[in-house]
Amino acid sequence: MVESSKDITGLLNEWSGGKQASFDNLFALVYDELRMMASGYMRRERVDHTLQTTALVNEAYLKLVSRSSATWRNRLHFFAIAATVMRHILVDHARARATARRGGGEMERVALDEAAIISVERASELVALDEALKELARLDWRQAQIVELRYFGGLTLKETAEFLEISPDNVSRDWNSAKAFLYQRINS
Repeated sequence: MVESSKDITGLLNEWSGGKQASFDNLFALVYDELRMMASGYMRRERVDHTLQTTALVNEAYLKLVSRSSATWRNRLHFFAIAATVMRHILVDHARARATARRGGGEMERVALDEAAIISVERASELVALDEALKELARLDWRQAQIVELRYFGGLTLKETAEFLEISPDNVSRDWNSAKAFLYQRINS
């Protein structure tokens, strides 16, 4: 893993320097981790979600490839950005689906009315989480970043602490505080 982290960081630096082929090599190296991250996202989604894990990874790839001019610090920085990109893709997908369900687009025929209700509720939950997370970011950027890294990025306490350059104890405290804030906002 250490050698892999060095390889990833090297490829990120080359890609930032303008070598487009480096991104293709990077993507091949990180694909399995991105797929595991996307799979984690999709496990939290409803069973009949129309976006599949592979499609989420592919959409994230398209958005990440457009960021070639970004300055990448390391492997953790890349995965933090990838987590953010995936979250935005899912939230955009949920918003579009909820809009279509409310008559804003062509209606999709669903066999069971209950399935439609669950789908709209799940989309609404994801949108509510996104809005609560944005509110948290305005109040405490670090706590919002910790939620992004831990919940959406799948990073451990230690990895999150390393990325943010703070102690694991601080991450743990902020993580607990952020969860309480989000729970309160989403359920009120």
